[in-house]
Amino acid sequence: MATQVEPPPTVRSGPTRTDGPSAWREKFPGLALPGLIWYAVFTIGPVLAMFVIAMLRWPGMLVDPTFAGFDNFVDVFSDPVFWDALRNSATQIVVGLPIMIVLAFLLAFHVVRKPRGHRVLRFVLFVPALISAPATALMFYSLLNPDGLVNGVLEALGFDGSRAWLADESTALASLIVIDLWAGIGYSAVLLASRLDSVEEEVVQAAMIDGAGNGRLAWGIYWPIARDFIGVVAMLQFLSILFSSAQNVLLLTKGGPGTSTTTLSYLIYQKAFVDADLGYSQAVGLVLFVLGLLGMFCIRRLLRATH
Repeated sequence: MATQVEPPPTVRSGPTRTDGPSAWREKFPGLALPGLIWYAVFTIGPVLAMFVIAMLRWPGMLVDPTFAGFDNFVDVFSDPVFWDALRNSATQIVVGLPIMIVLAFLLAFHVVRKPRGHRVLRFVLFVPALISAPATALMFYSLLNPDGLVNGVLEALGFDGSRAWLADESTALASLIVIDLWAGIGYSAVLLASRLDSVEEEVVQAAMIDGAGNGRLAWGIYWPIARDFIGVVAMLQFLSILFSSAQNVLLLTKGGPGTSTTTLSYLIYQKAFVDADLGYSQAVGLVLFVLGLLGMFCIRRLLRATH
């Protein structure tokens, strides 16, 4: 008589559901908890405070604030200075950011092709990031003042050498954009070169066998592979230009002449620390916050990975 063999029990695949403290610890590792608490208190907290202050009429830290509702936003959007600042910030980004990223990418491509002295070049490209903002401002002030080096060179070449670059409405904002480019191109190139170094040499060699020159290698091989990381660098520089432009404006032009170099970040500083209008300044801060989110989203969509 044959013996009937029972089939082995079915083993169900997939994660086992667990309840209790162990499941909570798996979702929220204990090592990350201090960082999450720090982020909530010192990042989310100030953002929430900005929303609250934007709803207050607060003429100085030593004065008791009163509730203003949306009056600060009405004041902001009816103020022509705000629209001038918005236009100047947009001009800085639309003109400066694409030039910065393209030139940084080309420099990074040149570095990763390992020309003679490429290690020294990486260091030289990083030098602007090692110079403080006041030192940078002083250097460019000496270059761009009416008796500075730029006018001296122009005069030697037979051009007008008497222009006050930082005090002329037609050139002041362009001068600040040049300073942004000087400070950001080399730093961005070093970051991009670290990513381009990881492109597999077999891919590059195959393209060169097919007859690819430097142009095709740069835009057809390196750019698509590093596109996602280029987007990250572009977002970092976008935020730097948008939120940190106040330092160069404060040190070099004070927003002038007129409002030709007043940017949104400088307007926040001016309203908060000069005019003592904290509610207005934080209303502009919220506008800047929203613009920052929208800008990062657009850059991420434009430069997302395609491979």
